Amino acid sequence: MAFALSSMQVTSSAFADHQAIPSKHTGEGEDVSPVLAWQGAPEGTKGFAVICHDPDAPLVKEGSYGFVHWVLYNLPGDLHELTEKSAAGTVGANDKGGTGYCGPMPPEGHGKHLYYFWVLALDHQTSLPEGLTLAELLKEVEPHLLGMNRLVGTYQRD
Repeated sequence: MAFALSSMQVTSSAFADHQAIPSKHTGEGEDVSPVLAWQGAPEGTKGFAVICHDPDAPLVKEGSYGFVHWVLYNLPGDLHELTEKSAAGTVGANDKGGTGYCGPMPPEGHGKHLYYFWVLALDHQTSLPEGLTLAELLKEVEPHLLGMNRLVGTYQRD
C-alpha cells in the first residue's frame, strides 16, 4: 500500500490539531513526549509505529528534508495510546544525534513550525532493532502499511 491517509484518528490531550505544543514537550521545556492516542485503526492491524517530523526545518540530510524528532516502533496492535514520556516500543534515531524523542526547538527567529505526529498501522507486529533512522524504518514497514494518519502541532520560539 502506498503512503496515504486513512480514516484512523490521532489525538493528544496535550494539544489540539494545528494548535501550539506546550513548552513542556519542547527542547525549551522538559523535552518529554506528549500523550498520543489513536482510534479507528484499519482491520487487521497487528502493530504500530510513530514518527514526529518537522518539514519546516531548513535542513537537507541524505536527500530528505526537515528534522526528525521521534521514531518509535515495535508497538503492539492492541495499543491505542502512548502516555507522556512513554517507554513503550523501540526507539529509533532522531536528527539531534540520539535516539528517542527530542522536542520542538526551531531556530530563533524562524517563525512557527509544524510538527507532524504520524501513527502508522501495520499488518504485522515488528521486532526491528533499536536505532533505525526514519528512512530505514519506512523501508521496513512500507510493504506492511495498512493505514496512517497524523496530528499536527505547532511551535514557535519567542
